[in-house]
Amino acid sequence: MGVKMIYQTQAAIQRGSVKLKNLVKRAQAGNKEAFITLMEEHKQALYKIAVSMLKNDADAADALQDTVLSSYENLQGLRQPEFFKTWLTRILINHCNRILKERGKMVPIYEHPELEEMQVDTSGREFLGLLNQLEDQYRIVLLLYYVEGFSIKEIGSILEMKENTVKTRLSRGRNSFKKIYLKENPSSA
Repeated sequence: MGVKMIYQTQAAIQRGSVKLKNLVKRAQAGNKEAFITLMEEHKQALYKIAVSMLKNDADAADALQDTVLSSYENLQGLRQPEFFKTWLTRILINHCNRILKERGKMVPIYEHPELEEMQVDTSGREFLGLLNQLEDQYRIVLLLYYVEGFSIKEIGSILEMKENTVKTRLSRGRNSFKKIYLKENPSSA
């Protein structure tokens, strides 16, 4: 039963990869519906990354909007359709970094801490809350690896760093996350 399940899973992954490549090629040929489908399939993952980096829904929405526009304008430049998700994630991270850089130049007039209390808790919110307590260098690597399922090699490509650096940050990030989790949940120790 286990071997059969593995083969079924591998076949499903291959079908998904072929579907992605076909969608990207159709979008590159000018099919707007294919591009919309691609964005719909990836918007949740992109949103999680943007919120994790920016810690602000409005800025995350701006980054997503800029990412969609940039990817639409530059889709012809993508040479390997199978790397669409990696390419799209890199664009998003660049836009998030630009927003963070611009944010550093601005002085906030006021904050609305009461808005945070009004937000409805959704599944995974606790995990993302703990993840947001980590240093940026660890948070993004853990998010890309565990939430988005990117390989160490893909993360290295997205973040433009060596694979050994990604491995080190994953290890240190796991340790930091464990400490934060145990601090928040002492009964789990």
